[in-house]
Amino acid sequence: MSSKCCDSGCATPAVGPAFRKALWVALVINLAMFGVEIVSGLRSGSVSLLADAIDFAGDAANYGISLVVLSMGLVWRARAALLKGVTMMAFGLFVLARAGWSLHAGVLPEPMTMGVIGALALLANVAVALMLYAFREGDSNMRSVWLCSRNDALGNIAVMAAAAGVFGTGSAWPDLGVALVMAGLALSAGYSVIRQARQELRTA
Repeated sequence: MSSKCCDSGCATPAVGPAFRKALWVALVINLAMFGVEIVSGLRSGSVSLLADAIDFAGDAANYGISLVVLSMGLVWRARAALLKGVTMMAFGLFVLARAGWSLHAGVLPEPMTMGVIGALALLANVAVALMLYAFREGDSNMRSVWLCSRNDALGNIAVMAAAAGVFGTGSAWPDLGVALVMAGLALSAGYSVIRQARQELRTA
């Protein structure tokens, strides 16, 4: 793409109405699941549910940013992706801190709530991931959206496994372990998005 096109913020053919519609649906689903999980996480004492709730909120914000810059040029979409990558890494660091606090406080989560809400969140995220799968090989902005949905689905499966682990062992370690895995996924995906966005900015 020429610098003139980038400077003027023109749209690119890769961005179509199907992607825009998918983003709106994903935005609504993520906002709804944030409300469900933040309440459930606080009531159950589960770090992994709270982490997933905050992830839903972050994803909703990311989808909103994507919608704003969708019709702009590659430079602006890459800048938005750069911001989202930083946000994903910040989320990973927050989860690490929250897990450390829960370990120090000795909080034992309630496994039944973890399992039920984890299953509901999984259904929501699989639906979003399937909608966004076709756009996974686009620019850094599209890639960041796909990575968010993929990480969420993997995180929900892990939350359900943690619920079974807490129920079977009577220990908070399965919940904390899943929280650490989710933090690792966020840090890894955030770094990947930042790297691609910086490459696109250099090229543009």
